[in-house]
Amino acid sequence: LPAVTSPCKILKCNSEFWAATSGSHHLGTEEAPEFCTALRAYAHCTRRTARTCRGDLAYHSAVHGIDDLMVQHNCSKDGPTSQPRLRTLPPGDSQERSDSPEICHYEKSFHKHSAAPNYTHCGLFGDPHLRTFTDTFQTCKVQGAWPLIDNNYLNVQVTNTPVLPGSTATATSKLTIIFKSFQECVDQKVYQAEMDELPAAFADGSKNGGDKHGANSLKITEKVSGQHIEIQAKYIGTTIVVRQVGRYLTFAVRMPEEVVNAVEDRDSQGLYLCLRGCPLNQQIDFQTIRSAQATESRARRKGPSLPAPPEAFTYETATAKCREKLPVEDLYFQSCVFDLLTTGDVNFMLAAYYAFEDVKMLHSNKDKLHLYERTRDLAAGNAAPSGTAPALWVALLCLGQSWLGLL
Repeated sequence: LPAVTSPCKILKCNSEFWAATSGSHHLGTEEAPEFCTALRAYAHCTRRTARTCRGDLAYHSAVHGIDDLMVQHNCSKDGPTSQPRLRTLPPGDSQERSDSPEICHYEKSFHKHSAAPNYTHCGLFGDPHLRTFTDTFQTCKVQGAWPLIDNNYLNVQVTNTPVLPGSTATATSKLTIIFKSFQECVDQKVYQAEMDELPAAFADGSKNGGDKHGANSLKITEKVSGQHIEIQAKYIGTTIVVRQVGRYLTFAVRMPEEVVNAVEDRDSQGLYLCLRGCPLNQQIDFQTIRSAQATESRARRKGPSLPAPPEAFTYETATAKCREKLPVEDLYFQSCVFDLLTTGDVNFMLAAYYAFEDVKMLHSNKDKLHLYERTRDLAAGNAAPSGTAPALWVALLCLGQSWLGLL
């Protein structure tokens, strides 16, 4: 089946309205005409997506909210609907609260009299490749909706859909993150992203943790419009990076071990992918398939009845393409080659590249940035790129045989 995503674009309407009006509630009445213009644009956006949002609760909530705001600000429903200029909050009025409760800053509250927390990393990208909190690397099928994280503080769920009709290749087309209400710090907040829709705000249009005293311990920052957002959850010491690369999403998180393992019922966490990895029946034998890719063309593996990818790669051309962005032949490089051969979409090269860039930013142990297929077979600190050890053994074997011949 082809990839399917919700055609309801209410999240885009919410984020556009928030971007246009952020900070205007702090200003005087002279801003009312501009605010009303933004409201009318918001209402126009919701009407455009009304048919496809009929059963969406967020849509109905937005429609009722617009009506209430129209009345509160004495706005006419008739008038200009062009988007006003993007606003920035004035200095000192950005909801930064220096007197936020100490408990809303993880490092200050939980580790004031102890060693710094040990941070871990999890990432999901490409077709899809998973790096768990324990630095296990897997390539998985996991079509449909799957939980990445499920602990006492937040839930993360991804939906993976087929990249091409008839292909087993899937990629992340939807992401939902739920930050649970936490003491006096943050209200419950939901972030949702889909293909071609990477909002710079939560589902309710806000950019921080709500009305609580430590609200700014949770906030969203847009790094590149429509392509890269970052969520800082200081109250749990967590950083999340979400990107759209090509048509699909990537996810990366930095989280303290204490938060990772904050699970009330560990027996129910079997599908917590970032912690437990993919189920065995969902894992792909990466090494076996890669070996087949090196010797057979995609057409022979897939069969002539299936449609060709947008761009056909041979093993050699895929390897050369991936080396442009990933010069070290680690598992990120091998994932890139795998994805180009499986999908024919060059954007998967960029997904692997940015996934590794996120690892460099988020992983606390800089000696573990690269992962190799033989890491688990070698002593710690002796990991070598795939292919290095076998080549060395072949050379030694040939040398030994030469010496035997001379003797």
